[in-house]
Amino acid sequence: MDTNTSIRKADIRKIVVQIEEIHQEQGRSVSGKTKVTVVGIIRNPFAGAYQNDLEPLYDLGADISGILARRGVAALGVKPDDVTSYGKAAIVGTDGEIEHTAAILHPRFGGPVRAAVEKGDDIIPGTKKVGGPGSTAVIPLTNKNNIWEFDDMDSTEISVADAPRSDEILVAVALGIGGRPLARTKPD
Repeated sequence: MDTNTSIRKADIRKIVVQIEEIHQEQGRSVSGKTKVTVVGIIRNPFAGAYQNDLEPLYDLGADISGILARRGVAALGVKPDDVTSYGKAAIVGTDGEIEHTAAILHPRFGGPVRAAVEKGDDIIPGTKKVGGPGSTAVIPLTNKNNIWEFDDMDSTEISVADAPRSDEILVAVALGIGGRPLARTKPD
């Protein structure tokens, strides 16, 4: 079977959704500050063997990013344009290589995320690494339309106890509303 032409859709083992609602910070009431992280655990079609042409992973990135971003907007229960910030991450299992995460996250990943949140003029910040089950993905968040909007510079993290397995990739999309609680850091 020619792997390059046979990969069309992400082979998803599971999806995990984590919602973080912030109600208080430093004894002060906070509202409208929510983050969601949606993780898809997918099979890595190139685990265990070197593959020169990684373009099939570009398509997997587009497929899984759209699924995760739409799920994130739904979990937040808001209109897509209410999302103010976003981020991404991938952890490839130990039979993969760091370049697999780059192929998933970069060339075609962003378009479906931006469509799910109705715009997104700026880059989607991200992280990538090789790891085993329970590895933590730390995901930076920045404003979707202005990366220099200080109030939306934030992060979140997630781990899945049984993922990624050696032949899998953990792929995450994080979406935020309202920025950091009690944000008051301003540019110089």
